[in-house]
Amino acid sequence: MPTTKKLLSITNLKKYFPVAKTSIFQKNKLYVRANENISIDIYEGETLGIVGESGCGKSTLGRVLLQLYSQTAGCTLYYGVTLDELTPSYVYDTLKHEGKYRQQLSRATAKAKELREKVEAAGGEDGADFYLLQECNIAECEEQTHLSNLVKILGGFYVRDDQEGIRLLMELYTENKKRNQLLDNRKKHQINQEHLADEASNAQGSKANSLSTRRDRAGAAMSEADRKVAEQDRKIAELRTKLEAVKAKYRDDPEFARYEEMLDNGIDLARLTTQEMRSLRKNLQIIFQDPYSSLNPRFTVGQIIEEGLVTHHFFKHGSAKMRAYIVDTMEKCGLQEYMLHRYPHQFSGGQRQRICIARALAVQPKFVVCDECVSALDVSIQSQIINLLQELKEKQNLTYMFISHDLSVVKFISDRIAVMYLGSIVELADKKTIFDDPRHPYTVALLSSIPTTEADSAEKERIILEGNIPSPVNPPAGCKFCTRCYMATEKCRRVPPALVEIAPNHFCACHYPERKLDENKNFLFKLNAEKKEA
Repeated sequence: MPTTKKLLSITNLKKYFPVAKTSIFQKNKLYVRANENISIDIYEGETLGIVGESGCGKSTLGRVLLQLYSQTAGCTLYYGVTLDELTPSYVYDTLKHEGKYRQQLSRATAKAKELREKVEAAGGEDGADFYLLQECNIAECEEQTHLSNLVKILGGFYVRDDQEGIRLLMELYTENKKRNQLLDNRKKHQINQEHLADEASNAQGSKANSLSTRRDRAGAAMSEADRKVAEQDRKIAELRTKLEAVKAKYRDDPEFARYEEMLDNGIDLARLTTQEMRSLRKNLQIIFQDPYSSLNPRFTVGQIIEEGLVTHHFFKHGSAKMRAYIVDTMEKCGLQEYMLHRYPHQFSGGQRQRICIARALAVQPKFVVCDECVSALDVSIQSQIINLLQELKEKQNLTYMFISHDLSVVKFISDRIAVMYLGSIVELADKKTIFDDPRHPYTVALLSSIPTTEADSAEKERIILEGNIPSPVNPPAGCKFCTRCYMATEKCRRVPPALVEIAPNHFCACHYPERKLDENKNFLFKLNAEKKEA
């Protein structure tokens, strides 16, 4: 793993799509459970590969992380920007109405406690039915979410209900928001000044004098903005000093210190407003699977790349610096300058995918979802795009989520691999562990489908899974893979296995993860042989 600094932290993520009722007499509302209880951390500079059969929720997961689909439940924290830098409105709302959030937590705690008691009365996880276990799980997730929403913002002031400390936190939030607005204004003045300077250098006569005057005014406005930012910094420093003085009262309070450690500077993406998420889009980008339909046919390549740069105030529309930047980005992605004014229909599939990559990387993102971005291309073009992604990752310290069906491609480009089945992660480890020592029977079967040139016929034999993938609308009560698993027992059919760490950094969602790769292969090969003879 390149670093141990988290960029994204996903906890108990759920995404359900409602299904239309087939009859007016249908009482229960049905949902497609595209993502179910997904918990995973993504680290800076790594490539996380996501593999699984079609319909397992890979693409949905990528889009939910970017909030292109709103998540049904769970928590998605982004650490590429701090709370002070973004100042999301939900922080102010929590500080202002913390009493309301405490009441919500109290109700959620009471509900979770009641359901836990029902589960225990039914005989624990082995005795309780699926629907009760599921309801209890949802209630516990809701309780944890309400608690984390309070503690991550209030810290130790939550447990001591210190109103003075909460008031200072609110003042600090307000002053940080003012500072961010001043910085935005300063950036606009700077972009305007640079644009006017470029125009003045090429103009002559009275027009040049007029542009120079406007440039000087923009420079003066920028200097005034600098002065206001410095003044705001002094106010913030004074507030921080006051806040530390209040915290000093609890220096010997271990419970206050324990909650203070739970302060989290990550951005909860699901709680952002549309405008706040829009401003964060430059950090979180996606390369779509289809390079044909993901490009606007009415825009030239230059306009496609320019759109994000103007929206996020990198450059002013029409500036010479922006054109040079676009050309440089195109060349990094293997596109020549003469293609700048061409339209998407004038390019091949591989070239269109390069345009998609250039568009995503032009705004200098920190995290990119590569949603099967090479699946529609032939093998020679695939290798070029993968090598390009690797090169750009090293130069710009990018973090990728690479979604693909091709296990060979995932093995080449990924640092860690997550295997998904029917909306859930069933195994997660570094790529060497996944390929050399898989523990989940689904992973073993998936790896056996990779074409090989080895001479040993036993190694070539493919593990055939019996049955079909269950419906995501009505999945099995216990383990989702139990209907196709040769190791399934009564416990598997009743109790969903949790994703647990069976070895350092190796996670598996199976009640019997102790089986090794060779044991699984030998058992399944023997089973298949017996079925063929029968």
